Amino acid sequence: MKKDNNLVQVDLLIEFFKKNPDRDIKHPEVVDWVVDTYKKRTGKIFRDPDRAIRKLSQSGFLIKVAKGIYKYDPTMEHHRELEDFTSAQKATILKRDGYKCVICGRGKKDGVELHVDHIKPKDFGGEATIENGQTLCAQHNFIKKNLKQTETGKKMYIRLYELAKSEKNKELIKFCSDILEVYEKHNINGHIEWKK
Repeated sequence: MKKDNNLVQVDLLIEFFKKNPDRDIKHPEVVDWVVDTYKKRTGKIFRDPDRAIRKLSQSGFLIKVAKGIYKYDPTMEHHRELEDFTSAQKATILKRDGYKCVICGRGKKDGVELHVDHIKPKDFGGEATIENGQTLCAQHNFIKKNLKQTETGKKMYIRLYELAKSEKNKELIKFCSDILEVYEKHNINGHIEWKK
């Protein structure tokens, strides 16, 4: 087979989803197919399929059914513009939050880079409003983007719980247990195991 050096990676993803409409597709199935097919057709490596899939979802081409599960519905395809905060909104949010990260309290005076973040992410329909904005340091913004806030919180409380157990701190063990039981009660982040 002749190699296609003009094949665009996103076009290959679109091809896959259009061949598999109206089906909830788990992330590994998509990645395995596009990586293998791209290699066969071009002789090159598909560098970041995760980012390309996420962009298709953000643009409205795909429906994000759940974490790592996407669906292409030809009747629902639309392209949406993701809302970013204006400069004026960013200034208002930073001022409201005292020019400090709402999680750790560090700010520019501590030499920390600050970001204005969507509380409800843009990917999930979060709007660029003052109410949906928060100030985060670069570190906590990175953590949130990669783990989501509830996952970050659960992992933090699990680590704190383990530390409390090792120190035999009954009060802190009880505190962490109570919080982690709320996660379980509401079935939040069940994929993150908490060993009691």
